[in-house]
Formats: sequence, C-alpha cells, structure tokens
Amino acid sequence: MKLALRDIGHAPSPSFIAEGAVDALIAEARLTPKPALVDERGSGAHRDLDLDTMLRSAHALQPTFLAIARAAHGVRPSQALREQLARIGREGEAAMMHATNGSNAHRGAIWIVGLLCAGAAMHAPEESDAICFSAADIARFEDRYAPASATASHGARVTERYRVAGARGEARNAFPHARLIGLPALDDARARGLDKPGARLDALVAIMASLDDTCLLHRGGMNALDAAQRGARDVLRHGGAGTNEGRAALARLDAELLALNASPGGAADLLAATLFLDSLRRLA
Repeated sequence: MKLALRDIGHAPSPSFIAEGAVDALIAEARLTPKPALVDERGSGAHRDLDLDTMLRSAHALQPTFLAIARAAHGVRPSQALREQLARIGREGEAAMMHATNGSNAHRGAIWIVGLLCAGAAMHAPEESDAICFSAADIARFEDRYAPASATASHGARVTERYRVAGARGEARNAFPHARLIGLPALDDARARGLDKPGARLDALVAIMASLDDTCLLHRGGMNALDAAQRGARDVLRHGGAGTNEGRAALARLDAELLALNASPGGAADLLAATLFLDSLRRLA
C-alpha cells in the first residue's frame, strides 16, 4: 500500500499530497467543539461561513494542492518556484471564492498548507522538519508579481499595525506552531489516551495559547487576542479536552470569543497544517 502512494524517490506522490491536504482542511472544519469557529454546531463567530461552505472550499482546492505538489516535486526552493506557486495559489483563491460564492473560507490555508504541500513533494513523509524548512525556504523568496492588493489585505495590515509575525512570518520561520506545538500536542494527547477529536482539540488549544493570531486581531484587537490566549491556557491548565474541567474551560472560551465576535482563524489554519503533517508521518 505504501508503495502505491509513493512517486519516484522518497516523497509521496503529488496526488497523495493533495488528497492529504484536502483531508486536513475537512478534518479541521468538522472538528467540534471549536471556540468561535465553524464546526458541526454552526458558524461560530462567522456570518458568511458555515460547514457546508467550508467543505465546498476544501474540495475546490484539490486541483490547487495537486498543481503545487507537481510543481515542487523533485526540485529545490527557488525564486522561480516561489512565483510559480504564487500564481497557482492565486488561481486557487479564485476557485475557492467561486465555490463559496465569495466567502473567504481558506485564503490563509492556501498559503500555509500550500507551502507545506510543496515541502512534502521534496522529502520523505516522516521528515516533518525538512518539509517545514523547505517550505520556509520557498516563502523567503519575494513574489515579484504579487498584486498590489496583497499588501492591503486584512492580514498584512494587522501584521504591520501590531508588529506580529502573521502567516508570512509563520511560514518564513518554518511553521513553529505546527512543528513545535501542534504535533507535540497531538502526540502528548494520544499518549494520554485521548480519542482523535480530543487530541485534535488539545492541539488547537495549544496553538491558540501562544499564537499572535491575526484573525483575532483583525476582528477584536488585542482584547480578543488576550482573551483567546488566556482562555486557551486555562483549558490546558485544567487538563485539556480530555477532562470535564478542560471541557468546561473550552466552553467558557467559546462563549467569550463569541461575545467579542472574534474567531481564531489563524490557529485553525495551523491546526490544518498540523493534521496534514501528521497524516504524512503516518504514511511513513
């Protein structure tokens, strides 16, 4: 079975990479209960998104992730590759917006998970660090053909205003919240016997506890970010999703963020990245 999923060399096949990326987006969307995020219960703090929209978006991005993996397969990070992937990503964003009738379901994930698809096309699936560092090498090249609107996005403005890393900094730093926080949190939760949803919720909360989430900052400023980080640490302090106290703390965090109309979308994207890397590890 493993050989059927491999292309020439050690890297997974582009089709397997794309399938894993879509599966990770679907798994993140379906995970319930997430604080103020779209899940099986409803739209969270979002007015223009629901679970069906998120699933349509995820499926619409399969050709984008496949094209990214094919472009990166067997090559090294370079200026030319960066700009080729940027073009593919912009086409993917248009496909996403068409599938969602204009709602931004996965713009951040196209960047984050897309870069990891490129890294995955260069390395054996168990080499999570190498995948992340190659993705970071790609991200450090500038896109000379980026439209002017890229510097006027919500994320770009928030990053400049609050002096935080944002999605671009997260990528250029080799995805520390997926590689050093999300994956270890998953492993720790599994070692404690948590079921799949519980382990994934613990990974999400661990990411939220330290991430300077630009989605929260855009929607609610520092008050929302402080509430999310403080609440996430409270969930972890009470044992995470595997305990009654942790679940109660998670419910309080959900209520507080809903009252602030703020959603940790950046953490959700990084959870999807974590789940994608984890799926690759399990292929090895």
